[in-house]
Formats: sequence, C-alpha cells, structure tokens
Amino acid sequence: MFRPVRTTIILAALAWPIGAMGGPTVYIPLGAGNQVIAVDAATHRITARYEGVENPHGLVVTPDGEYLIAGSLAETAAPPGAAHETPTSRLYLIHPAHGHVMLTIPVAGWTHHQAITPDGRYVISTHTTRGDVSVLDLTSNTIIKRVATGPAPNYALITREGDRAYVSNSGNNTITEIDLATWTPLRTLEAGPSPEHMVFSSDEQTIYVTNPRAGTVSAVSVASGKVGTTYEIGANVHGLDMGDDGTTLFVSSQQGETLTAVDTSNGKMRSVPLAPAPYHLNTIPGTGVVYVSSRKDPVIWVIDQASLEVIATIALPAGEGHQMAVAAD
Repeated sequence: MFRPVRTTIILAALAWPIGAMGGPTVYIPLGAGNQVIAVDAATHRITARYEGVENPHGLVVTPDGEYLIAGSLAETAAPPGAAHETPTSRLYLIHPAHGHVMLTIPVAGWTHHQAITPDGRYVISTHTTRGDVSVLDLTSNTIIKRVATGPAPNYALITREGDRAYVSNSGNNTITEIDLATWTPLRTLEAGPSPEHMVFSSDEQTIYVTNPRAGTVSAVSVASGKVGTTYEIGANVHGLDMGDDGTTLFVSSQQGETLTAVDTSNGKMRSVPLAPAPYHLNTIPGTGVVYVSSRKDPVIWVIDQASLEVIATIALPAGEGHQMAVAAD
C-alpha cells in the first residue's frame, strides 16, 4: 500500500498502551472529548488513547493498520483580509503504534466523515457546510482535489475495487457517484429524504442509507440509481452497518432509542430498546458483535449480533463515540 510521508514534527505524544491486544482493534473518535481511543475487540478494553485531537468525528484506518486519519469538526476563521476567507479545519495523521499525532493537515471547512481507498492512498473527507469533498493524498500528505457533490454532503463510501465513491447529499436527497480515476462526478442517484450514513450490500449492488428526518432506511440500486425498498425504523435513525452474515443490517434510532436488525433477504425486522440515544455503530468483523455509541452518555454498548443482547459496556473517558474504524488483528 502507499505510505504516508513521515515527519519529525510531533504534535502530541499522549497515548498510553495497556498490555497486548488479542483481537481486532476498534478506534473511536470521542468528539468533545478531544481524543481518539483504541479498544481491543477481544476483551472490550481500552488499550490506548491519543490526545491533542480537537473535536474528532470522522475516522479511518489504513489497510495495514499503521495510520489513523481523523477529521475535526472544529473550524478556525481566516484572518480578515486574507486572500481566501474560508474557515479552515484539519485532518490529523496519527501513528497508533508510536502513540502520537504525526502531522496536522489543513482543509477548508470542517470535516464530517471520512472514507479511505482500498490501497490506502487516498482519503475522502466530506464538508457538510461546503457542498464538496476533499481528497487527501497520503503519499504527499496534501489535499490534491476538491470535488463538488451536492448540498450538505454527509457520508462517503468507496468500492472494494477502489474505482468509485458514493457521497450522500443530505441537502437535496441524492447520492453523488464519483469516478476515482479522474475525480469527477458521474451520476446522481436518488436516496430518500435527507440521506446521511450509508453502507453497501455484500455484493455492492445496493446502498443502504439512513433518512433521519423520515425515520427510515432506503435501499438504493447502484445500477438504476433509484430507491427500491424503504424500511421503517424509528425517529432520528443514525448509524448503520452490515452484519457478519452479509444480509443483516443493524440500524440505530436515537429518538426512538432502539437498535434494529433488518434481514435484507426478506425484510423481517427485530428491534430491542437501547437507551439513551443510540448513535454511531459498527459491526466488528469476525467477532459476532456490534459496537454502538450513545449520543448522550460516554459509553459504548457491545451487542451480540444474533440475540441483540448487551454483553458488555465500555465506559469512555470523555465525550461520545463517532465514526469508528476497525483494524484487523
């Protein structure tokens, strides 16, 4: 894979490891907690934390697990009279094994969510207040492109082949398809009202996307660009991910305070109460569990995918869990 350029500038060195890790590592940005933590998915214990990261929300890990790229929701206003008075935010390049932030990379407008190409070279960051996405090249640690999408871009997906990206535009109910060979928009797909988080079906022929205001999840055909099935979930749906079986979709409802499992092969749904305010979630491949954060409490629930029972809780040191990233063991 492509390697980020190393730097001798150390901006923070405040990670604290706790013993050896035995399973996949789950990295969780803590937003207002101004840090990123590492959790061993075998024991559900926090094993490290990385401070000096202001209001991190979106997060990805390189395929080899060597680097984290966290995006900040904080903005810094440009000085009056500057040539470009667009507020700036930053991406943080973190080396988890060394325990520090290696570099900060300025970017126009606060960053919401991140996606990384399968070869680990490019990171796409969505700018909800700007109507576009930035492309970070990790061979030079510079922003090489700004790609216009639609109003209020929220979430990004990249195909396994690394040839296409899909960005949800919550401002106009669409998804933008981007050709990653040329970094140009190709098509506009339907997405249901105010689309936000997305996940592919196992064959990447369907994009499942949350519609928080409607309380639904839309199944969007990649081939036709049209919404097919719509699943009624609950008020203010937020996180979603695909289970280990490749057919079960897990969805959180903040206001409804439920976790729902949708069998996409037949449309059957199972829901359990989960409070307060279940928020971001990630299935942890190969473990049979789902990690679900709370928007109101500093906690991660560990949920069994089959029974939907809470089998463990992880107390967070501060803040709330946002876009998680999983590195294989």
